[in-house]
Amino acid sequence: TAPETGYGWLECEGPATTDPVPLTRFVEKPDAGRAAEMLAAGNFLWNAGIFLFRADALRKAFEAHAPQMIAPVEQALAEAVRDLDFLRLAEAPWQEVASDSIDYAVMERADNLTVVPFSAGWNDLGSWSAVADELPGDSQGVVTFGAVTAIDCKDSLLRSESPGLELVGIGVENLIAVAMPDAVLVADRSRAQDVKLAVDTLRARGVRQAEKFSQDQRPWGHFETLALGERFQVKRIVVKPGAALSLQSHVHRAEHWIVVSGTARITVEEEIRLVTENQSIYVPLGAKHRLENPGKVPMVLIEVQTGAYLGEDDIIRYEDLYARGQGEKG
Repeated sequence: TAPETGYGWLECEGPATTDPVPLTRFVEKPDAGRAAEMLAAGNFLWNAGIFLFRADALRKAFEAHAPQMIAPVEQALAEAVRDLDFLRLAEAPWQEVASDSIDYAVMERADNLTVVPFSAGWNDLGSWSAVADELPGDSQGVVTFGAVTAIDCKDSLLRSESPGLELVGIGVENLIAVAMPDAVLVADRSRAQDVKLAVDTLRARGVRQAEKFSQDQRPWGHFETLALGERFQVKRIVVKPGAALSLQSHVHRAEHWIVVSGTARITVEEEIRLVTENQSIYVPLGAKHRLENPGKVPMVLIEVQTGAYLGEDDIIRYEDLYARGQGEKG
Protein backbone atom coordinates (compact mmCIF):
# COMPACT_ATOMS: atom_id res chain seq x y z
CA THR A 1 0.00 0.00 0.00
CA ALA A 2 3.07 2.28 0.16
CA PRO A 3 6.61 2.32 -1.32
CA GLU A 4 8.11 1.05 1.94
CA THR A 5 11.92 0.84 2.09
CA GLY A 6 12.12 -0.75 5.53
CA TYR A 7 10.73 -4.15 4.49
CA GLY A 8 11.72 -6.87 2.09
CA TRP A 9 9.28 -7.47 -0.79
CA LEU A 10 7.85 -10.50 -2.60
CA GLU A 11 7.53 -10.72 -6.38
CA CYS A 12 4.52 -12.81 -7.43
CA GLU A 13 3.86 -14.56 -10.75
CA GLY A 14 0.71 -12.55 -11.32
CA PRO A 15 -1.31 -9.67 -9.89
CA ALA A 16 -1.29 -9.69 -6.09
CA THR A 17 -4.96 -9.17 -5.27
CA THR A 18 -6.70 -11.44 -2.76
CA ASP A 19 -6.13 -14.99 -4.03
CA PRO A 20 -3.06 -17.16 -3.35
CA VAL A 21 -0.42 -16.68 -6.05
CA PRO A 22 2.89 -18.50 -6.72
CA LEU A 23 6.02 -16.70 -5.48
CA THR A 24 8.69 -15.78 -8.03
CA ARG A 25 11.39 -14.39 -5.75
CA PHE A 26 12.26 -12.49 -2.60
CA VAL A 27 13.44 -8.89 -2.99
CA GLU A 28 15.77 -7.22 -0.48
CA LYS A 29 14.82 -3.88 1.09
CA PRO A 30 14.72 -1.46 -1.87
CA ASP A 31 15.57 2.21 -2.17
CA ALA A 32 12.70 4.68 -2.55
CA GLY A 33 12.76 4.68 -6.35
CA ARG A 34 12.72 0.91 -6.69
CA ALA A 35 9.98 0.63 -4.04
CA ALA A 36 7.77 3.03 -6.01
CA GLU A 37 8.31 0.98 -9.19
CA MET A 38 7.35 -2.27 -7.47
CA LEU A 39 4.23 -0.73 -5.96
CA ALA A 40 3.12 0.51 -9.38
CA ALA A 41 3.79 -2.88 -11.01
CA GLY A 42 0.98 -4.52 -9.04
CA ASN A 43 2.61 -7.92 -8.57
CA PHE A 44 4.77 -7.11 -5.54
CA LEU A 45 3.87 -7.37 -1.85
CA TRP A 46 5.56 -6.51 1.41
CA ASN A 47 7.17 -9.54 3.04
CA ALA A 48 5.45 -9.95 6.42
CA GLY A 49 7.73 -12.85 7.34
CA ILE A 50 4.79 -15.07 8.31
CA PHE A 51 5.23 -18.67 7.15
CA LEU A 52 2.80 -21.60 7.33
CA PHE A 53 4.05 -25.13 6.72
CA ARG A 54 3.82 -28.72 7.92
CA ALA A 55 6.69 -29.84 10.13
CA ASP A 56 7.67 -32.62 7.74
CA ALA A 57 7.69 -30.20 4.79
CA LEU A 58 10.01 -27.82 6.62
CA ARG A 59 12.30 -30.69 7.59
CA LYS A 60 12.57 -31.73 3.92
CA ALA A 61 13.31 -28.12 2.97
CA PHE A 62 16.20 -27.97 5.44
CA GLU A 63 17.51 -31.31 4.17
CA ALA A 64 17.51 -29.87 0.64
CA HIS A 65 18.76 -26.33 1.26
CA ALA A 66 20.54 -26.19 4.65
CA PRO A 67 21.55 -29.74 5.60
CA GLN A 68 24.53 -28.50 7.63
CA MET A 69 22.14 -27.12 10.25
CA ILE A 70 20.34 -30.37 11.00
CA ALA A 71 22.97 -32.33 12.97
CA PRO A 72 23.88 -29.60 15.50
CA VAL A 73 20.20 -28.74 16.02
CA GLU A 74 19.36 -32.40 16.67
CA GLN A 75 22.28 -32.67 19.11
CA ALA A 76 21.27 -29.47 20.92
CA LEU A 77 17.75 -30.86 21.31
CA ALA A 78 18.92 -34.33 22.39
CA GLU A 79 21.12 -32.80 25.11
CA ALA A 80 18.54 -30.20 26.21
CA VAL A 81 17.68 -29.82 29.90
CA ARG A 82 14.22 -29.06 31.27
CA ASP A 83 14.24 -26.11 33.65
CA LEU A 84 10.79 -25.39 35.15
CA ASP A 85 8.81 -24.01 32.18
CA PHE A 86 11.88 -23.86 29.91
CA LEU A 87 13.58 -26.33 27.62
CA ARG A 88 17.19 -25.16 27.54
CA LEU A 89 19.02 -26.34 24.42
CA ALA A 90 22.60 -27.53 24.86
CA GLU A 91 24.85 -24.53 24.30
CA ALA A 92 27.88 -26.16 22.64
CA PRO A 93 26.11 -27.77 19.64
CA TRP A 94 23.78 -24.78 19.30
CA GLN A 95 26.82 -22.54 18.79
CA GLU A 96 27.59 -24.60 15.68
CA VAL A 97 24.29 -23.62 14.02
CA ALA A 98 24.68 -20.80 11.49
CA SER A 99 22.88 -17.63 12.54
CA ASP A 100 20.89 -17.40 9.30
CA SER A 101 17.26 -16.34 9.09
CA ILE A 102 14.72 -18.89 7.88
CA ASP A 103 14.22 -16.62 4.86
CA TYR A 104 17.86 -16.91 3.81
CA ALA A 105 18.49 -20.51 4.86
CA VAL A 106 15.43 -22.09 3.27
CA MET A 107 12.66 -19.90 1.90
CA GLU A 108 14.67 -17.92 -0.65
CA ARG A 109 15.96 -21.21 -2.10
CA ALA A 110 12.68 -23.13 -2.18
CA ASP A 111 10.74 -23.43 -5.45
CA ASN A 112 7.31 -24.43 -4.12
CA LEU A 113 6.15 -21.32 -2.25
CA THR A 114 2.76 -19.64 -2.56
CA VAL A 115 1.88 -16.16 -1.30
CA VAL A 116 -1.45 -15.24 0.29
CA PRO A 117 -2.10 -11.47 0.10
CA PHE A 118 -3.27 -10.10 3.45
CA SER A 119 -4.70 -6.67 4.10
CA ALA A 120 -4.90 -5.63 7.75
CA GLY A 121 -3.44 -3.28 10.34
CA TRP A 122 0.00 -4.84 10.18
CA ASN A 123 3.40 -3.29 10.78
CA ASP A 124 6.83 -4.87 10.99
CA LEU A 125 8.17 -3.40 14.23
CA GLY A 126 11.73 -3.88 13.06
CA SER A 127 12.97 -0.40 13.94
CA TRP A 128 12.38 2.27 16.55
CA SER A 129 10.86 4.45 13.83
CA ALA A 130 8.23 1.76 13.17
CA VAL A 131 7.52 1.57 16.90
CA ALA A 132 7.00 5.33 17.00
CA ASP A 133 4.56 5.12 14.08
CA GLU A 134 2.31 2.79 16.09
CA LEU A 135 2.24 4.86 19.31
CA PRO A 136 0.22 8.01 20.02
CA GLY A 137 2.24 11.21 20.00
CA ASP A 138 1.60 14.82 20.94
CA SER A 139 0.53 17.59 18.58
CA GLN A 140 4.10 17.87 17.28
CA GLY A 141 4.48 14.16 16.57
CA VAL A 142 6.64 13.47 19.63
CA VAL A 143 6.24 10.02 21.19
CA THR A 144 7.46 9.67 24.78
CA PHE A 145 7.75 6.80 27.24
CA GLY A 146 8.95 6.77 30.83
CA ALA A 147 10.72 9.65 32.57
CA VAL A 148 10.90 12.05 29.62
CA THR A 149 10.72 15.83 29.24
CA ALA A 150 10.33 17.17 25.68
CA ILE A 151 10.74 20.90 25.00
CA ASP A 152 10.07 22.27 21.50
CA CYS A 153 10.66 18.86 19.91
CA LYS A 154 9.10 17.53 16.71
CA ASP A 155 8.56 14.14 15.03
CA SER A 156 10.77 12.29 17.50
CA LEU A 157 10.76 9.26 19.80
CA LEU A 158 12.08 9.88 23.32
CA ARG A 159 12.01 6.76 25.49
CA SER A 160 13.51 6.15 28.93
CA GLU A 161 13.54 2.60 30.31
CA SER A 162 15.99 3.35 33.12
CA PRO A 163 14.36 4.05 36.52
CA GLY A 164 15.64 7.28 38.01
CA LEU A 165 17.11 8.53 34.72
CA GLU A 166 15.33 11.55 33.24
CA LEU A 167 15.64 11.89 29.46
CA VAL A 168 15.36 15.52 28.31
CA GLY A 169 15.04 16.61 24.68
CA ILE A 170 15.30 20.27 23.65
CA GLY A 171 14.58 21.45 20.11
CA VAL A 172 15.25 18.11 18.46
CA GLU A 173 13.55 16.99 15.25
CA ASN A 174 13.31 13.59 13.56
CA LEU A 175 15.36 12.05 16.36
CA ILE A 176 15.28 8.72 18.15
CA ALA A 177 16.64 8.65 21.71
CA VAL A 178 16.27 5.48 23.78
CA ALA A 179 17.84 5.34 27.25
CA MET A 180 18.30 1.86 28.71
CA PRO A 181 19.90 1.03 32.08
CA ASP A 182 23.27 0.27 30.48
CA ALA A 183 23.21 1.97 27.06
CA VAL A 184 21.76 4.99 25.25
CA LEU A 185 20.83 5.11 21.55
CA VAL A 186 20.69 8.46 19.75
CA ALA A 187 19.96 8.34 16.02
CA ASP A 188 18.49 10.32 13.18
CA ARG A 189 15.07 8.82 12.51
CA SER A 190 15.98 8.22 8.85
CA ARG A 191 18.80 5.92 10.05
CA ALA A 192 16.60 3.77 12.30
CA GLN A 193 17.36 0.66 10.24
CA ASP A 194 21.07 1.01 11.04
CA VAL A 195 20.74 -0.17 14.64
CA LYS A 196 21.94 -3.59 13.43
CA LEU A 197 25.09 -1.91 12.09
CA ALA A 198 25.63 -0.32 15.50
CA VAL A 199 25.22 -3.68 17.26
CA ASP A 200 27.65 -5.34 14.84
CA THR A 201 30.17 -2.56 15.51
CA LEU A 202 29.83 -2.94 19.28
CA ARG A 203 30.12 -6.73 19.01
CA ALA A 204 33.33 -6.41 16.99
CA ARG A 205 34.76 -4.24 19.78
CA GLY A 206 33.76 -6.77 22.43
CA VAL A 207 31.28 -4.41 24.10
CA ARG A 208 29.14 -6.34 26.60
CA GLN A 209 25.90 -4.55 25.71
CA ALA A 210 25.96 -6.06 22.21
CA GLU A 211 25.41 -9.53 23.66
CA LYS A 212 23.70 -9.14 27.01
CA PHE A 213 20.74 -7.23 28.43
CA SER A 214 21.23 -5.54 31.78
CA GLN A 215 18.64 -7.81 33.45
CA ASP A 216 19.41 -11.54 33.53
CA GLN A 217 16.53 -13.98 34.00
CA ARG A 218 17.12 -17.11 36.08
CA PRO A 219 14.84 -19.98 37.22
CA TRP A 220 14.77 -18.46 40.72
CA GLY A 221 14.14 -14.84 39.67
CA HIS A 222 16.37 -12.21 38.07
CA PHE A 223 19.24 -9.81 38.68
CA GLU A 224 20.60 -6.65 37.10
CA THR A 225 23.99 -5.01 37.31
CA LEU A 226 23.85 -1.53 38.84
CA ALA A 227 27.57 -0.73 38.80
CA LEU A 228 30.69 -2.45 37.50
CA GLY A 229 34.29 -1.36 37.99
CA GLU A 230 37.77 -2.67 38.66
CA ARG A 231 37.50 -5.46 41.27
CA PHE A 232 33.87 -4.69 42.20
CA GLN A 233 30.31 -5.19 40.94
CA VAL A 234 26.97 -4.16 42.43
CA LYS A 235 23.79 -6.11 41.60
CA ARG A 236 20.11 -5.91 42.47
CA ILE A 237 18.82 -9.46 42.96
CA VAL A 238 15.13 -10.47 43.10
CA VAL A 239 14.27 -14.00 44.29
CA LYS A 240 10.78 -15.39 43.68
CA PRO A 241 8.73 -16.69 46.65
CA GLY A 242 9.81 -20.21 47.56
CA ALA A 243 12.77 -20.14 45.16
CA ALA A 244 16.42 -20.75 45.97
CA LEU A 245 19.80 -20.25 44.34
CA SER A 246 22.15 -23.23 44.23
CA LEU A 247 24.50 -24.16 47.07
CA GLN A 248 27.68 -22.75 45.58
CA SER A 249 31.08 -21.17 46.10
CA HIS A 250 33.36 -18.83 44.14
CA VAL A 251 37.09 -19.05 43.56
CA HIS A 252 37.78 -15.39 42.81
CA ARG A 253 35.25 -13.25 44.68
CA ALA A 254 33.61 -12.51 48.01
CA GLU A 255 30.06 -11.14 48.37
CA HIS A 256 28.24 -8.74 50.67
CA TRP A 257 24.42 -9.05 50.78
CA ILE A 258 22.00 -6.37 52.06
CA VAL A 259 18.29 -7.27 52.17
CA VAL A 260 16.11 -4.43 50.84
CA SER A 261 12.69 -6.08 51.18
CA GLY A 262 11.36 -9.47 52.19
CA THR A 263 13.19 -12.15 54.17
CA ALA A 264 16.16 -14.24 53.07
CA ARG A 265 17.25 -17.60 54.41
CA ILE A 266 21.02 -17.60 53.95
CA THR A 267 23.43 -20.49 54.32
CA VAL A 268 27.15 -19.76 54.78
CA GLU A 269 29.14 -22.95 55.36
CA GLU A 270 27.39 -24.66 58.32
CA GLU A 271 25.46 -21.58 59.52
CA ILE A 272 21.86 -20.87 58.43
CA ARG A 273 20.37 -17.44 59.21
CA LEU A 274 17.17 -15.52 58.51
CA VAL A 275 18.12 -12.05 57.28
CA THR A 276 15.40 -9.41 57.12
CA GLU A 277 15.02 -5.91 55.71
CA ASN A 278 17.99 -3.58 56.41
CA GLN A 279 20.17 -6.46 57.64
CA SER A 280 23.31 -7.67 55.88
CA ILE A 281 25.68 -10.64 55.74
CA TYR A 282 29.18 -11.30 54.39
CA VAL A 283 30.08 -14.33 52.27
CA PRO A 284 33.87 -14.88 52.27
CA LEU A 285 35.76 -15.97 49.17
CA GLY A 286 35.56 -19.73 48.77
CA ALA A 287 32.73 -20.24 51.30
CA LYS A 288 29.83 -22.52 50.41
CA HIS A 289 26.65 -20.48 50.46
CA ARG A 290 23.01 -20.47 49.39
CA LEU A 291 20.32 -17.78 49.13
CA GLU A 292 16.63 -18.70 49.55
CA ASN A 293 13.33 -16.85 49.78
CA PRO A 294 11.11 -18.60 52.36
CA GLY A 295 8.42 -15.91 52.15
CA LYS A 296 5.31 -15.30 50.07
CA VAL A 297 6.50 -12.09 48.38
CA PRO A 298 9.56 -11.44 46.19
CA MET A 299 12.76 -10.89 48.17
CA VAL A 300 15.04 -8.07 47.01
CA LEU A 301 18.66 -7.60 48.01
CA ILE A 302 21.72 -5.67 46.94
CA GLU A 303 24.84 -7.73 46.30
CA VAL A 304 28.31 -6.18 46.32
CA GLN A 305 30.97 -8.43 44.79
CA THR A 306 34.69 -7.82 45.30
CA GLY A 307 37.54 -9.79 43.80
CA ALA A 308 40.00 -10.30 40.97
CA TYR A 309 37.45 -11.87 38.59
CA LEU A 310 33.70 -11.24 38.64
CA GLY A 311 32.42 -13.34 35.71
CA GLU A 312 29.20 -15.33 36.07
CA ASP A 313 31.10 -18.52 35.24
CA ASP A 314 33.11 -18.33 38.49
CA ILE A 315 30.81 -20.77 40.24
CA ILE A 316 31.14 -24.24 41.78
CA ARG A 317 27.75 -25.89 42.39
CA TYR A 318 27.15 -28.51 45.07
CA GLU A 319 23.33 -28.67 45.03
CA ASP A 320 20.83 -27.12 42.64
CA LEU A 321 17.04 -27.34 42.41
CA TYR A 322 17.21 -26.69 38.68
CA ALA A 323 19.83 -29.33 37.74
CA ARG A 324 22.30 -26.85 36.26
CA GLY A 325 25.90 -27.92 35.68
CA GLN A 326 29.23 -26.68 36.99
CA GLY A 327 30.14 -23.25 35.67
CA GLU A 328 26.68 -22.72 34.15
CA LYS A 329 25.78 -19.10 34.74
CA GLY A 330 23.43 -17.98 37.54
